[in-house]
Amino acid sequence: MKTMYGNAQIDTKDKAKSLTEGEDPVKLAEFEARITAGDKIEPKDWMPKAYRKQLIRMIEQHAHSEIIGALPEGTWITRAPGFRRKLALMAKVQDEVGHAQLLYSAAETLGKTREDMINDLINGKSKYSNVFNYPAMTWADTAIIAWLIDAGAIINQVTNSKGSYGPYCRALERICSEESFHLKYGHDNVVFLATGTPQQREMVQDALNRWWQPIMHFHGPPDKVSDHTEILMRWKVKMASNDDMRHRFLEEYVPKIWDLGLTIPDHKLKKNEKTGVWEYTEPDWEEFKRVINGDGPCNKERLQVRRWAEEKGAWVRRALLKAESKYTVPLA
Repeated sequence: MKTMYGNAQIDTKDKAKSLTEGEDPVKLAEFEARITAGDKIEPKDWMPKAYRKQLIRMIEQHAHSEIIGALPEGTWITRAPGFRRKLALMAKVQDEVGHAQLLYSAAETLGKTREDMINDLINGKSKYSNVFNYPAMTWADTAIIAWLIDAGAIINQVTNSKGSYGPYCRALERICSEESFHLKYGHDNVVFLATGTPQQREMVQDALNRWWQPIMHFHGPPDKVSDHTEILMRWKVKMASNDDMRHRFLEEYVPKIWDLGLTIPDHKLKKNEKTGVWEYTEPDWEEFKRVINGDGPCNKERLQVRRWAEEKGAWVRRALLKAESKYTVPLA
């Protein structure tokens, strides 16, 4: 089983014990003591093989999510309603691509080249966040993405910026500062539509209805299906569980949605006043699995765009690299 963690995917095929098998017990104890003490692990430090593997998987798939995530919004740049909105959306899309570059660099410090990561993406071996395999059918879709998808991402990224791997944490700090502007842009756009004409309000409500299940999928399946959550959180690869981050999202954003007079397409959604826990209809996790495994509305389209970009940009990379150039791992 694999669980999506916001913009990243955690491999949970093996039992948790297998993550430490074959490691030097003394080095492992020293490693875990450093993490418990709040130290940052740097690229040249000793680390368990499973720690390196899971970080590579998580960071590269976060990078893929940023660069693929620019596509549904990017298609609306030429159709944005007004010059101010066009400029704002162009800046946001540019930021997302820049975030991918930061993350690819962070993942490269762990030993996997950017070329290998991109090849794994366009060949379908490496995954990215499920939400970006759905179409942005109207301008209101871009507003919902910029507000609520980015809200879920910020909860994820702010949490993980306190993690144990130094290069990833530093990349996330930069990313989060920019994502906060994206969130404000998206909220302003949703408020404008929700308080506008009846047609604008209907459009944003329709977008919210269609995006609600992907939003509920965003932080990944329930914690009970993950064998590795405990050790990954102990190593501070994951800083919060899927269910915990989903609850944080509901706690912060459901009241804001209701304040705008918008409805959420889940008649069971409510906060249990006794426990303080949000109750909701469990989303369709079979659909989640289908989309992650390539059977979503836009999977083929998204990967085809990236494949085309790699093929058309190959001559630029060849022109920039000398024949005798050697691969250089980015600095931490």
